[in-house]
Amino acid sequence: MGAWESGKLPRDLQDARSRFQSWRQRRQRGDRIPDSLWMLAVRLVRSHGVSRTALTLGLDFYRLKRRAEEAARHPRPSGPAFVEVVPPFVAGKQCLFELHNRTGASLRVQLTGYDAAEVDVLVRGLWGAA
Repeated sequence: MGAWESGKLPRDLQDARSRFQSWRQRRQRGDRIPDSLWMLAVRLVRSHGVSRTALTLGLDFYRLKRRAEEAARHPRPSGPAFVEVVPPFVAGKQCLFELHNRTGASLRVQLTGYDAAEVDVLVRGLWGAA
């Protein structure tokens, strides 16, 4: 005896049925089922079939079937799951220099893709303005 015959529903169908029941308790007479609930029902059709989903959620079989067929014909475009951001290519700007002060302290700096003004600011900041 499977889950369908024994009266036990899969968790996703139970959750969906609860959402539909909650909406039905709050709705005003004449309100249409929101698109979000229809989309939920259509997703459940893929794994549980039209008949079982319609019966569990209290939906019209033919309306649900028509919506499921429409969704299969026109899948919703999904956005990219991952977008790679490539840093700009910097060519040729590299330098290596060493700085020594009167006390014997030294500083070795290697820069890639630098601006000459930034090097001046770095040196003045680290060694103090002369």
